[in-house]
Amino acid sequence: MSHDTETHQAAAAHPAVREAHADAEGIRIVRVMPAPPQLVYEAWTTPEHFGQWFGEYGSELADVSMDVRPGGKWTSTMLVTEPQEMRLPFFGTYVEVDPPHHLALTLEDPEGSDAVETLTVDLTDLGDGTTEMVFTQTGGNLPADEYPRAMAGELVFFQRLGELLERLAG
Repeated sequence: MSHDTETHQAAAAHPAVREAHADAEGIRIVRVMPAPPQLVYEAWTTPEHFGQWFGEYGSELADVSMDVRPGGKWTSTMLVTEPQEMRLPFFGTYVEVDPPHHLALTLEDPEGSDAVETLTVDLTDLGDGTTEMVFTQTGGNLPADEYPRAMAGELVFFQRLGELLERLAG
């Protein structure tokens, strides 16, 4: 079993993951985060925080820019070193901004097609210093077999987010 496969399985099996589902329409992940909603929201909307968790282990985010308001743009470049060096652009537009409970943003195709995925994040205070985060990705622009692979990666992203939040909340 490859290291990536082991990492993905461990992230999916994490006890904080309440639901992880992918099909031809998109992705839904429900995960408890170890911080109050305001801090989780800031991790999604502050370049310094976002750059520390958005990506798999061994990658880093550079050139993060965020104009967090409806119609505002966000951009970043993921630097990957393994198995080969790559620079992957990520960018989109904020659609809905309701701090600290709701965020919707697009993820646009760097190839220039009209394919747009919508990412939504809904945060619910669980009253004990933790937050339920409901993440969805919809758009139907990926091949059906790509959504489960994307979900496996996103589960790792959210594991990294949880680790960052533990450090920030601690």
